[in-house]
Amino acid sequence: MTIYLLALLLGVVAGLRTMTAPAMVSWAAHLGRLDLAGTWLAFLGNVWATGILTLLALVEFVTDQLPSTPSRTVPVQFGARLASAALSGAALGAACGSIVGGLLAGMVGAVIGTLGGRACRARLAAAFGRDRPAAFIEDAVAIVGAILIGVALP
Repeated sequence: MTIYLLALLLGVVAGLRTMTAPAMVSWAAHLGRLDLAGTWLAFLGNVWATGILTLLALVEFVTDQLPSTPSRTVPVQFGARLASAALSGAALGAACGSIVGGLLAGMVGAVIGTLGGRACRARLAAAFGRDRPAAFIEDAVAIVGAILIGVALP
């Protein structure tokens, strides 16, 4: 049951920042914290996958600050968050033999993170009078959340 909760929470992270969740999963697999050997997700532990996903996560932190970045709720952005969460949740589930359960929990978390993150960021931006501080707080929540999930892996 713990793995489903972690997959759900990792989906929330993906809802906040699309590439942070798969980057964390890749690091966990690469460092041996998440055993994906013998699954179709084993590629996530490869040094190249880890490097590429980390780079994509870092690029996303920068591009999120740009005023031209589209809303997370437009179909392409929302779909990317769902796919990212599904992949990440499936990886957590694979470690316990339940890829589908992890995938579904991750997707539910992505919906929560996407819609809840948008609402929270809007309120924070209104309180600060501008968006940038709210975006930095959201970045921090996504990073710290991903790290805590990685540490909590069984």
